[in-house]
Amino acid sequence: MANRVAVNLIVGAQGETTWGGTSAGLSFAADRARFHQLRREFKAILIGGNTAHNEPYAKTPLPLIVLTHRPLPNHLLKNPLAEAWQLPLPEAISRAMRTYGDLLIEAGPVLINDAISLGLITEIYLSISELPGGENPIDIKRLTENGVEISRQEVEGGRFLHYRLAPSHL
Repeated sequence: MANRVAVNLIVGAQGETTWGGTSAGLSFAADRARFHQLRREFKAILIGGNTAHNEPYAKTPLPLIVLTHRPLPNHLLKNPLAEAWQLPLPEAISRAMRTYGDLLIEAGPVLINDAISLGLITEIYLSISELPGGENPIDIKRLTENGVEISRQEVEGGRFLHYRLAPSHL
């Protein structure tokens, strides 16, 4: 079976990816449980430099690949599983799959949109919070337009969507 390269993303009601500068502001109890469950299904996590600087990744249960041209922030230096890679996105995903296997991307809209447009993603796990407002929007319709909806679940605080994509460059 081919390796999975999945995106896990929480958004606000209008596609906002941050609230008060972090995605944690959008999260709700069921989302946090799903977040931890998804991490148990993968072998490594990939994030971008902005996520590394704005989100709490000082401790992760899996190897953490930070795709960045900047030095790792101090809080990430405490994570023995974190490593910085200075590679183009397709090369980083290919290397991560060879090195670790199934890869979970927990990044912001720029990296996610790039990975999807390059055909590097096999699945999207999307949590939609009921919270209105926020910053840094992503176009949910564009994000999912080439995917096949696998599941949809209404939960307290929001809903979960799961899409399968046909990767073109893996």
